[in-house]
Amino acid sequence: MSRFFTQGDSSSESSSGDEESLYGGDDIENKPSEGSDDGSDSGDTDEETSSSDGGDRTGVNKFLRDQESSEESEDEEKVTIVRSAKDKRLEELEGVVKLIDNAKKIGDWSSISTEFDKLNRQVTKVAAQEKLPKIYVKTIAELEDFMNDTIAMQKVSTKKMNATNARGLNAMKQKIKRNNRDNATEIEKYRADKDEYMMSDEDEEVQPVEKTKKPKAVYTDGIDVGDDEGFATVGRGGKTLQYTPESILKHLRTIIESRGKKNTDRAEQIRIMEKLLEVATTPYQTIRVLLTIISTRFDLTTSTSSNYMSQEQWKMAEHEYSKLLEMLEDNRTMVVVENAEEWEDDEKPPQPAAGEMLKIPGSIVSIAERLDDELTRSLQHIDPHTAEYIERLSDEQALYSNILRGLLYIEDLQKNEKLETPQDSANRMVMRRLEHIYFKPSQVVTILEETAWKAIPSELDSKITPRSGSKDVATLVQVLSTYLFVHSADIIRARAYLCQVYYFALHNQYYRARDMLLMSHLQETISNFNINTQILFNRTLVQVGLCAFRANLVYESQNTLQEICGSGRQKELLAQGVMIQRYSQVTPEQEKLERQRQLPFHMHINLELLECVYLTCSMLLEVPLLAQTGSSPDVKKRQISKTYRRLLEFHERQVFTGPPENTRDHVMQASRALAAGEWKKAADLINSIKIWELMADSDKIKKMLSEQIQEEGLRTYLFTYAPFYDTLAVDTLASMFDLTERKVAAIVSKMIAHEELAAALDQVNSAIIFRKGVELSRLQSLALTLSEKASGLIEANERTLEQRTQGTANAFERQGAQGGRGGRGGRAGRGGQRTDRGVSRTRGGQQFGGGALGGAIKA
Repeated sequence: MSRFFTQGDSSSESSSGDEESLYGGDDIENKPSEGSDDGSDSGDTDEETSSSDGGDRTGVNKFLRDQESSEESEDEEKVTIVRSAKDKRLEELEGVVKLIDNAKKIGDWSSISTEFDKLNRQVTKVAAQEKLPKIYVKTIAELEDFMNDTIAMQKVSTKKMNATNARGLNAMKQKIKRNNRDNATEIEKYRADKDEYMMSDEDEEVQPVEKTKKPKAVYTDGIDVGDDEGFATVGRGGKTLQYTPESILKHLRTIIESRGKKNTDRAEQIRIMEKLLEVATTPYQTIRVLLTIISTRFDLTTSTSSNYMSQEQWKMAEHEYSKLLEMLEDNRTMVVVENAEEWEDDEKPPQPAAGEMLKIPGSIVSIAERLDDELTRSLQHIDPHTAEYIERLSDEQALYSNILRGLLYIEDLQKNEKLETPQDSANRMVMRRLEHIYFKPSQVVTILEETAWKAIPSELDSKITPRSGSKDVATLVQVLSTYLFVHSADIIRARAYLCQVYYFALHNQYYRARDMLLMSHLQETISNFNINTQILFNRTLVQVGLCAFRANLVYESQNTLQEICGSGRQKELLAQGVMIQRYSQVTPEQEKLERQRQLPFHMHINLELLECVYLTCSMLLEVPLLAQTGSSPDVKKRQISKTYRRLLEFHERQVFTGPPENTRDHVMQASRALAAGEWKKAADLINSIKIWELMADSDKIKKMLSEQIQEEGLRTYLFTYAPFYDTLAVDTLASMFDLTERKVAAIVSKMIAHEELAAALDQVNSAIIFRKGVELSRLQSLALTLSEKASGLIEANERTLEQRTQGTANAFERQGAQGGRGGRGGRAGRGGQRTDRGVSRTRGGQQFGGGALGGAIKA
């Protein structure tokens, strides 16, 4: 039945009531009680009447009314609990404590370390307005006991802790020590009576303090505690920082803990430590402040835009290092060693027992090495052609004095066996000292040593290099190198050996330097060393080659310099410049590392002089060889220097050649003159090169070069014109090349002995008789060439076989007629002849000093 009819049966309802029942959903019979609010809206009336009128309603409306009723009843049952911020923080604190307890049960120290940091952050918020929560005190006390028990069990346990837990445990050691030291009073109260402490009354509420702006600086009248004009440094809370001897260790602790963190003002830290150094009263405080301030000065370099330490900061660090060594020398009961444990109590300084030394953590060697590295880095970036470079280089004397003084201190520590000073510390200091003197002339080293020993107190002396023996520089270098060779290994030993060879080569002791270099066998293993050691090996090799040139050993000099100068990468191999090629695949990181390895300018070897020596030696060897090859087609064509040959061919292709402008032009034009027999012109061109003035005894060098050009001119003339002579008088050659007859006879005899010249020397008539008809025919020359190529192919095949068999190639050796391959016994004779020919070629090259070409014609 319709709703209209249902409501129309009641006579007590008005038409207006029917309309309200139809549109508003209100029933007049189910009105609210008299105590209800008459001003409630229609929505409230609907909710109140829906529960009583539900039985009279049908369809969708009835269902919706029941749903709204159920939601209302649920909302009325919910109770809203309002908690203060204090309670919320305490609840979070308890949650973290539960996590720590769970991690303790399973021994997860990594989680304990993480949750402990979170716990401290939350306690900081709680303790900012109230006293320390008791649950926090209980947790840190129990955590310390648990940590001590774990450490004790770990010492006696055979099962090791995994790496993650071990790192977490080590981190917690430091955190708990530092944290519990600050809360020691509360922890002692808790451990005295745990139940009473936890059941005691709540802490009194702390009255809120009205916040005021913290002043940045205050003007103190009559108190000079800060900067000039009465200004003082202000810390947290607007209080003036007072630097007293009692607060030094606390300030140092704060500075050390802030190392490495972002937004740290290191310049301000240095100013604070300078003030602490002024108020320090005990040697222990002074040493601690000096160690920290030097390290902070080094950290200041990393935060600046430049890549090196400023001269002002470097000099301050060097002065503080000198003061540190002086303080340690005056207080023998205190030692700075690397294996010392850090003192944790900032309230009072450590008190060593009677007869024991106080160990302070630090490294004297590392500071000296860092000072040396920073000086080198600054010299790399400063323009070497300015006065600033010379001024900066003068600081090397002060650094060398400190290195020597540091070495004396390390020697003194080694005398005490209880300190267990590692040998590596002394090795590093000796190596630094050696690297400052090996490339310098003996006169400069003498001045360096005398000035350094004058700056050191007279009662100090060295066991390695006594004060009395410092005047003989050669002995000093040998003693330092021998010490490192005996007490060190690997890289340091190799570097010490190369430094000694370099010094001998620099001071014209060629045979000694050559023998040491050959006996070391470093040329076989140098590729296994780091790049800096390889650079030192290249520098030593070049210096040995220059020494051979000064000793009039042209062949040895050219052979030694061939590997470096023939590559065309002298700058890169000697670390004297970065060569950026057009199609190189060098990354920016590699280029940066390459620039960091560059040597300062005062350690450079003159590359122009090096090139001049190499090209001159190549000329003296190549020109006679070219003449011999041109006159005797049966002689095997070979090259001594490809670089020289390429330059000579380029010079010969030029249509017009003007006067020489550089070193290469001088050498190339001298080569053409020497090949044409004009030895005087060649000698004038070579001697006119201005670079010879940079060498010691330049007049002696020029005279030596003139004599070499005379001898090689004679050899070239004989090679070129021998086919056109039957006999040739010795005195004629002597007058042509301005040589004595005895010298000419000696040169000709060598050429005949080495089978370079088909002739005989008639000593009675003082003439040279050339033999005819000994030249090989075209067919014979081709047959010899074919046999040489076949021999080379067999040798290459044997080398390949040895590489693939990896040491088992002895099974394929042929001895006499018994070959590893049957039926090839006759070939062994040819192998023996080939070996003899190779030996004679090498022997001829070594015995002949004029050009070392005796073995070339036997190829």
